[in-house]
Amino acid sequence: MSPTPVRRRLRLGVIAAATVAALTAGLFNAVGAQAAQGCEVDYQVTGQWSGGFNANVAITNLGEPIDGWTLEWAWPDGQRVTKLWSAKDKSKADAAKFESLGHNKTIATGGSTSFGFTGSWSGANTDPAEFRLNGRLCDGTVGEPPTGWADAEAQVAAMQPGWNVGNTLDALGGETNWGNPLITEELLQTIRAEGYNSIRLPVTWDEFTGPAPDYTIAPERMERVAQVVDWALENDLQVMLNLHHDSWMWLDELPNDHDNVMAKFEAMWTQIAARFKDYPPALSFESNNEPQFVGKEGDAGEPYNEELNRVFYDIVRASGGNNADRLLVLPTLNTNAEQSRLDPLKTMIEGLDDDMVAATIHYYGFWPFTVNIAGFTTYNEQVQQDLAGYFQRAHDTLVANGIPVIVGEWAVFNYSHWAPERIEQGEMLKFFEDLQHQARENELTTMLWDAGQFLNRETLEWRDPYIAERLQSEVTSRSGTASFDRIYLEKAGTIADESLTLNRNGLEFEGLWHEDKKLKEGADYAVSGDTLTLTAAALTRLAGDRAYGVNAIVEARFSDGSPWRIYIKTNDRPVLSDSTGTTTAFTIPTEFKGDNLATMEAEYADGTNAGPASWTPYQEFGHSFIYDYEAGTIILNTAFLETLKEGEPATLTFHWWGSDTIAYTVTRTGTTVTGTVS
Repeated sequence: MSPTPVRRRLRLGVIAAATVAALTAGLFNAVGAQAAQGCEVDYQVTGQWSGGFNANVAITNLGEPIDGWTLEWAWPDGQRVTKLWSAKDKSKADAAKFESLGHNKTIATGGSTSFGFTGSWSGANTDPAEFRLNGRLCDGTVGEPPTGWADAEAQVAAMQPGWNVGNTLDALGGETNWGNPLITEELLQTIRAEGYNSIRLPVTWDEFTGPAPDYTIAPERMERVAQVVDWALENDLQVMLNLHHDSWMWLDELPNDHDNVMAKFEAMWTQIAARFKDYPPALSFESNNEPQFVGKEGDAGEPYNEELNRVFYDIVRASGGNNADRLLVLPTLNTNAEQSRLDPLKTMIEGLDDDMVAATIHYYGFWPFTVNIAGFTTYNEQVQQDLAGYFQRAHDTLVANGIPVIVGEWAVFNYSHWAPERIEQGEMLKFFEDLQHQARENELTTMLWDAGQFLNRETLEWRDPYIAERLQSEVTSRSGTASFDRIYLEKAGTIADESLTLNRNGLEFEGLWHEDKKLKEGADYAVSGDTLTLTAAALTRLAGDRAYGVNAIVEARFSDGSPWRIYIKTNDRPVLSDSTGTTTAFTIPTEFKGDNLATMEAEYADGTNAGPASWTPYQEFGHSFIYDYEAGTIILNTAFLETLKEGEPATLTFHWWGSDTIAYTVTRTGTTVTGTVS
């Protein structure tokens, strides 16, 4: 049937609208929780036919500039969007929800943007009654955003992105005992200015808690925590406060010392709830961190996790003040998102029938990749599928059923600003990029675990501005990558064309830059499909005098997100030397010659594996071995050396990113270790 032309226009200024109880408050925009907000929406039906219609939606920003927006409304007659352009559809049932794309996320004061769609209808096609932009009703007025949230979904969404003040108030032995300075208001102001909307404040309480039966928390501890919370709230940061390392210091003994452990847990949360009961809704409570229970592995730990969560919930809700409807965050067992961990928490939260409860999980990646063991040196398909499945399960089990999810910690294990890279940087950045993409797709709020490895707490500067830039831009948009972030050129070899595969991630490739100069397509590089080829002439020019190491950095730029860096490096095959040492101190003198170590295999002559990871020949980077590039050594750790069989040579195969493998033999005799180049 041919469409019947219809043009209908609804301009929403000040409007007497029907109540839309299911509509969430949505995301606050990046200008801050206290920025003046206001908006108008033009909703136009531009064509209608039996069962279908076309519409255009124009948004005008009346408040302070917006960087990223979400527009929501309720469908009055069960309409649905079937095709959408210039926005991302995040709708659920009758709750229409649309998010900005990279090209239209910014709206200046007085500026406008629009998107359109094709929809379906039956029976009637009544226009929506009211619209909300980033949580604010578009009624033509300008003012401050709401101080509270309609439900947990709205508040958790407004937390995105979040940042952990790690290894500080949770440190054992005192706030500065794990290498970080005292938390200052300036630190929190820096985090807010960098675009973070929330902090997770890990606190370990045990060392500041008195004996039974009162388990009194030291007043100076409570007030120090309150001071940090106050600073954060005053600087427009939401705060999620918890019990942190208490989880493995004494809470994990719940199955073996039930009454005493539970009495202490109840006493702690009773005091914390009382101290903060009159705080605004921007403070939320998390039951405890990574719950685990001695002797109760697997499903056997579930009843204890549920008991802790229920006691926590009951204490806080009964404590009065704003705690009656404060956001409460409950962890899965081990904060794990396997299906067997998600299902019990879903059942429990649904039984509470409380729309101010959220769930939390943690994710540091596919374990062999995140610790570099078993040959998982790249962000390959198996690693990617583990991430995608993990977040998809959290979405389908919890988010899709109205239970928001906070990824309370994420990063990779053992990443440090001072240690050698255990995961090749580009492969780590691919993981970071995809994790934030998957979080957006599955509507999860993420909180970066930062124990000082990303932000220098002394200088309040990012230790690696490039990584920081990517972390920030990828909260709202994808970034392009390539198959690798390095091109190795043998020092004595003839330079030839070198190719990489572009991973566009839905973006347009815009070219290559060296410093502030755009390289010339055709002369310097060529693109065929997804294959990017740098010419020999360009590489020769960029390599310069071909000193070992990084000679030049080229940026592949895309239509959105952060550039992808390609390091042009000169190298030769590394040279290892014979060595003698002990099981507590053994190093291999190494001329790295501009190359980088990827991983190490260890096997005996009969083909069995050597080392603590007996299930794989590829040993764990950092646990069994590590290198010191400046000192010119590869270090075999005691954890590896002490497992070597007496008098039986083990062949080590070192894998390099720019060269072939190199074999080396080590033999333990008592506590003496000898090493020879094979």
